[in-house]
Amino acid sequence: MKTVVLPGGETVPALGQGTWYMGERSSSRAAEVAAIREGVELGMTLVDTAEMYADGGAEEMLSEALNGIRDKVFLVSKVYPHNASSKGVQAACERSLERMETDVIDLYLLHWRGGVPFEDTVRGFEALQKDGKIRHWGVSNLDTDDMEELLDVDGGENCQVNQVLYNLSRRGPEYDLLPFLAKNEIPAMAYSPIEQARLPKTGALGDIARKYGVEPFTVALAWLLRRSDVIAIPKAARIEHVRENRKAADIELDAEDLAALDRAFPPPTRKRPLEML
Repeated sequence: MKTVVLPGGETVPALGQGTWYMGERSSSRAAEVAAIREGVELGMTLVDTAEMYADGGAEEMLSEALNGIRDKVFLVSKVYPHNASSKGVQAACERSLERMETDVIDLYLLHWRGGVPFEDTVRGFEALQKDGKIRHWGVSNLDTDDMEELLDVDGGENCQVNQVLYNLSRRGPEYDLLPFLAKNEIPAMAYSPIEQARLPKTGALGDIARKYGVEPFTVALAWLLRRSDVIAIPKAARIEHVRENRKAADIELDAEDLAALDRAFPPPTRKRPLEML
């Protein structure tokens, strides 16, 4: 499995698993649990969730999925902006820990920027670290100017990751955000890395997929994994989908492949506001 090194020195898989839209229906629980466990078995041991997903349902699903294998998993969750005050983040974290039936969250993220000052949120994160409730903290959906402001806050330099919308059809972060993160040695975590299955299956993606004997979405993931500073977290609610995603970590796209994808999905030539889903 390809890996990415966090600023604190810890190594995590470059290909993990997301849980957005999971935990919403009890009828899907068994399949979702099986998919997460299969991914862990295949080395996709970074698992991302949030208190927002299914109003806590995704975290509750993970309590079952991680039963007996929690020590193998690098667990990521996120706090709502309105819960991100110094005291609010501590209460929210306690609720997440209870839902997931775990003692610690490996990486706890501010889901997006709200009205709470960064200073207050960072103090809350630091208190959670001191109490052993979280091991690392980071952010999500912060653009370059937000990141600059965060890093100027006392303790802000301890940010371990910025989770953003990034895929072949959403290449805006390449213009200035990814270079800024790279300069500060902060990895990006790409959510919706296959645009929630809306990327085209024909054209360049289809052609390259046939070349490697995989699905087009697998190629889209391999394209993200070409970078040493990006973690991709595709959601897969079926074992078959998990196995197809896993193949992306074994594909090395060549210069011809990358050129074809650049023609089909041109890189940005100017600054674009950070997109969100």
